[in-house]
Amino acid sequence: MAHDLRDLFEKEREQKHYNLKKGHEARFLAKLDEQLPSSPPKKKVFTWWLQVAASVVVVLGLSVYFFTSSDNKIEPDEKITVVDRENPTGETQSISLGDLSPDLKKIETYYTTNINLQLSDLEMDPDNKELMDSYMDRLAELNDEYHKLNAELNEFGPNDQTIEALIKNLQLRLQLLQKLKTKLNQLKSSKNEQESSNIV
Repeated sequence: MAHDLRDLFEKEREQKHYNLKKGHEARFLAKLDEQLPSSPPKKKVFTWWLQVAASVVVVLGLSVYFFTSSDNKIEPDEKITVVDRENPTGETQSISLGDLSPDLKKIETYYTTNINLQLSDLEMDPDNKELMDSYMDRLAELNDEYHKLNAELNEFGPNDQTIEALIKNLQLRLQLLQKLKTKLNQLKSSKNEQESSNIV
């Protein structure tokens, strides 16, 4: 029976011959080309930006790592030397916040680096001299307090209150410099606005 159906279909195909219109195949291929893209899909720009951002993060991370671990220098004004009672030779030894643990070293390095960065960005001119002097006086007071706390750390040994006070002092100095920078930017923008209004 299955063989009979095949024969029937073959006979029907032979009897009916369908002719396509002239140019049908060319029109079909033209429409197919319009619908399908001829070039491969392009890479999204998003992946390119993601690669650039990842590279920048890696470079910044490595530079911070090498900056903090390469030179374990502490500025002379950050350390106070005292004579060790247990050292009979009389050599001077002192400890600072960073000498207590690696975590405290990272904290101290972070704050001192940012404080120095903020200080290096400041620009003094006659218009902002009075403002900067007042902030620098307060910064000097905080620096003196830091030295006293460091001396206390060396004299009585590390304790929670002294360590917290040293960290808080570093935080206050950084916040003070950030406020100064904000005030200077406000002063500069108001000065620029006055100059532009005088020109008009």
